Amino acid sequence: MRKGVRSPDKDRQIVEHELQESGISPESEKATNKHVEEEEDEEDESVEKIFESREVPSWKKQLTLRAFVVSFMLSILFSFIVMKLNLTTGIIPSLNVSAGLLGFFFVKTWTKVLYKSGYLKQPFTRQENTVIQTCVVASSGIAFSGGFGTYLFGMSERIAKQSGDASRGFKDPSLGWIIGFLFVVSFLGLFSVVPLRKIMVIDFKLTYPSGTATAHLINSFHTPQGAKLAKKQVRMLGRFFSLSFLWSFFQWFFTGGDNCGFSNFPTFGLKAYQYKFYFDFSATYVGVGMICPYIINISVLLGGILSWGIMWPLIETKKGDWFPADVESSSMHGLQAYKVFIAVAIILGDGLYNFCKVLSRTLSGLFVQLRGTASRTSLTTEEDPTASPFTPKQSYDDQRRTRFFLKDQIPTWFAIGGYIIIAATSTAILPHMFHQLRWYYILVIYICAPVLAFCNAYGAGLTDWSLASTYGKLAIFTIGAWAGSEHGGMLAGLAACGVMMNIVSTASDLTQDFKTGYLTLSSPRSMFISQVIGTAMGCVVSPCVFWLFYNAFDDLGLPNSEYPAPFATVYRSMAKLGVEGVSSLPRECLVLCYAFFGVAILVNIVKDSLPRNWGRFVPLPMAMAIPFFLGPYFAIDMCVGSLVLFVWERVDAAKAGAFGTAVASGLICGDGIWSLPSSVLAIAGVNPPVCMKFLSAATNSKVDQFLHRP
Repeated sequence: MRKGVRSPDKDRQIVEHELQESGISPESEKATNKHVEEEEDEEDESVEKIFESREVPSWKKQLTLRAFVVSFMLSILFSFIVMKLNLTTGIIPSLNVSAGLLGFFFVKTWTKVLYKSGYLKQPFTRQENTVIQTCVVASSGIAFSGGFGTYLFGMSERIAKQSGDASRGFKDPSLGWIIGFLFVVSFLGLFSVVPLRKIMVIDFKLTYPSGTATAHLINSFHTPQGAKLAKKQVRMLGRFFSLSFLWSFFQWFFTGGDNCGFSNFPTFGLKAYQYKFYFDFSATYVGVGMICPYIINISVLLGGILSWGIMWPLIETKKGDWFPADVESSSMHGLQAYKVFIAVAIILGDGLYNFCKVLSRTLSGLFVQLRGTASRTSLTTEEDPTASPFTPKQSYDDQRRTRFFLKDQIPTWFAIGGYIIIAATSTAILPHMFHQLRWYYILVIYICAPVLAFCNAYGAGLTDWSLASTYGKLAIFTIGAWAGSEHGGMLAGLAACGVMMNIVSTASDLTQDFKTGYLTLSSPRSMFISQVIGTAMGCVVSPCVFWLFYNAFDDLGLPNSEYPAPFATVYRSMAKLGVEGVSSLPRECLVLCYAFFGVAILVNIVKDSLPRNWGRFVPLPMAMAIPFFLGPYFAIDMCVGSLVLFVWERVDAAKAGAFGTAVASGLICGDGIWSLPSSVLAIAGVNPPVCMKFLSAATNSKVDQFLHRP
C-alpha cells in the first residue's frame, strides 16, 4: 500500500500546474502572466524576509545532539504506529505533520528549560526542526519499506502454511538477519539520487507537495503567530493522545479470550458481524479516517460492501461446485483464494495503470525540461528567457534559497563511490542470507535501480505518489520467474522485492527532504546526514518493534486475529503466481481476476477522463481492494472519522482546519503507543481478566443450560 495516501484528483491538479509551468499548456502565455502576478504577491509576502534577521546556522550546527535524541524517541513512537497499521490493514497515512509538530514541541520545551536555567547555548531553529522531521520520517519509513507486513513476513512458515505452499520454501523472522538485511539494502537509494538534487529541486522546480507542505508548516512554527498556534495544536494532540491511550487501556480489560471485547461488538447485528460489518471502536482508524481524503474512505467502504456484502456470500453458495466443500475457511483452495487473488488482481491493475501514467508524465515532463534546458543554452544573453515577460525573474525567496542550497555541496564522487561500495557489499552478502537469491539477480537489480529510483523520485515530485510497492511487485514477478519454482523462486522474488522497495522508497523520501530543506534553508548535507542517521535508527528500531509484536502475539498473521497482516499473504500469493502461474487457482477464480484487473484499469481511465468536478467522485480501485481480503470493519471506523471531520468543518471550518490533523494524530498516537505496554503484558503472561463476548439469544440459552446442568 502506498504510504501517505493522497487523492489522485489533487495529484492531477499538481501535475497540470507543473506542465503549465513547463510550457505544455496551449494557454501558456496566460498561465505565465498569472504566475508573474502570483510571484509579485509572494514578493510582498516573502517568507524569507521574516527570517532575514536570523542567522542561518552552518550544516554542522543544524545537526545537534538534542535533535537526534528527540528523533530517536519519536522514531520509536512512530515505528509502533506504522507497525500496528502495517499488521492490521496496511493503510498508512502521512505522518509528516505529526513528526514536525512533536519535534517542535519537544525541542522547544527542552530549550525553554535550558534558557530558564541559563544553560542554553544554541537556540532552536527551523533548520534543526527540519533535521528532526527528516530523521523521524526516515526511521519510521523503514517500518513500511522493511516489509514487516508484506514481503518479509510473507516469507515466514506461518504465512506459507496459510497459502498452502510451505513446500516451496520459507524463512522465519529472526532479529539478527532482519537487522542485517535492512542495513545492507536500505542505504543504496540515498546515494542513487544525491547527484540529481540540484536538477530535481532547482532546475526542474518539481513540486514535491508533501515536502513543500511540511516546509511551510515548519516555517510557520518559527514565526511568533505560528508558534502560538503550534502550542495550541500540541495541547489538542496531547488531550486526544491521553484519551485514546486510556480508551485502549480500558478496552484491554475485556479481551480475555478469542473474539472478546469492544472490538467485536456486533453493531449492526450478528449476521452483519459474521461478514465483518461492525464498528470496532478503534481510535486509530477513526484518526486515519480524519486524515485520509473522503474519497479514500468511501472507496474502502464500497469495496467492503461489494466483496463481503455481495460477492463472498454468492461464491459461498458455489461450495462443492467451484471449490471443495470440505476445505478449511483459510485454505487457498477454497473461498480464501477468491478473496486474495481478486484483491491481487485489482491491486495489480491499479498499480499497472498508475505506473504507466506516472511514468508517461515523468518522461514527458523530463523531455520538456531537457528540451527547455537545451534551448536556453543555445540562446544569446539578449534572447535569454529569464529576461522575457513570459518567464518571471527569481523572487527574493528563491534567490536566497538557491544560494543556501548550493552552498554546501555533496561531492558526486562520494555519491557514486558510496553506491558502488554498498552495491558490491550487498551483492556479496545477500546470497548468504537467501541462497535462492543469486548474486547475478542482485547485480541486475542494482544496475537498473538508479534509473528506477530516479523515475520514482521524479514521479513523486510531480504527483506525490511513491510507487515503491509497485516496483517491488515488478521485482517479485521478474526475479521469481527467472529463478523458477525448482530453485526457490518464491523466496527469491520476495527478497528481490525487499531490495527494490528499499532503494526506490528511500530515494523518493530523500528528494522530498531536499525540497523541504530548500524551503527552510536547511543544508543538503544536514538533510543527507539526518536521512542516513534516521535510516540507521529505523534498521534497528523497526525490527525490534516487529520482534516485540511477533513474540507477544502467537496468532500474528492469522486471518481473524488482532494483527492479521493481510498484505503478507497477498505478497506471497503474488510470488506464487509469478513462479507457478495460474493453474492452481479454483474454478472461475481466474476469470474473476481478469475481470477485476480490467475493471480496475477502466475505473482509473474513467476517473482521469472525466472533468475534475466529476472525476473526484469516482472511487479508487486500490482502496477498494483492501477490504476484499480483510473485511469492511475498519472502513466503518474510517468513515466515522470522515463524518466527524465533515460535521466539524460545517460547524467551525477554521478550527477544523487548524486542529483536525492534531486531533487525528492524537487518536492514532495514543492507540498506537498502547501496543507497547500491551505487548509487554502479553510477553509477561499477564492476561486480561474479563472476556466480553456477544452471543445470540438462542446460543446464550444453550450456554446457560450447559452451565447449569447438574
